[in-house]
Amino acid sequence: MTYQIETYTLCGGWVNIWTDDDVPVIFDTYAAAQAELADFLAELAYAVKVGHLDDYNPEDYRIVEVPV
Repeated sequence: MTYQIETYTLCGGWVNIWTDDDVPVIFDTYAAAQAELADFLAELAYAVKVGHLDDYNPEDYRIVEVPV
């Protein structure tokens, strides 16, 4: 199984916008996706703390199995 991180968008619902050079990022394990998302959410929290971002919602991100 492989996994992707999806972001909730107002227009498209849940979509994989996690890319590397315009190629969707796919993770080999759930743990790898979880670690990447945790790092990203920590960066967002820091951006809020220092005033570079007003707010964010961790519920707007999820890890799902890539459909076969």
